[in-house]
Amino acid sequence: MADIRHRVGIAVPPEQVFEALATTEGLSGWWTRDVRGDASLGGTLRFYFGRTEPGCVMDVVELEPNRLVTWRCVGGPDEWVGTTLRFALSEGSGQTIILFTHADWAEPVEFLHHCSTRWAYFLLGLKAGLEGGKATPFPEDEKIDDWG
Repeated sequence: MADIRHRVGIAVPPEQVFEALATTEGLSGWWTRDVRGDASLGGTLRFYFGRTEPGCVMDVVELEPNRLVTWRCVGGPDEWVGTTLRFALSEGSGQTIILFTHADWAEPVEFLHHCSTRWAYFLLGLKAGLEGGKATPFPEDEKIDDWG
């Protein structure tokens, strides 16, 4: 199995980062503008990327206020279905640290490389948006390659 892992420090309290990760309004501010569903524990989120069908569907499997958000992918690209996405939060040196993991990829296919870059891009957008700059969620995001 292969994983994507990133560490990002954001100079705001954990409550603000958690809000951006654990609510549909927060998620629409940095990943994709069109987020639908229930972000509470046991809920299901649908993320849209310019098509009539969601680009991915996530079940919310862990939610610890100001500490942890974990999703299980139940719909989307074949390579994503069955993977786990985890945002673990901690405090350090005046920052909230996000340890992000997109785990359980069956193999390190080229799409994993693409997604790793995209996750880094969107996490840095989350940082920028929360620190007073500009986040660029889909569809305002920078296109990094020819992948649809």
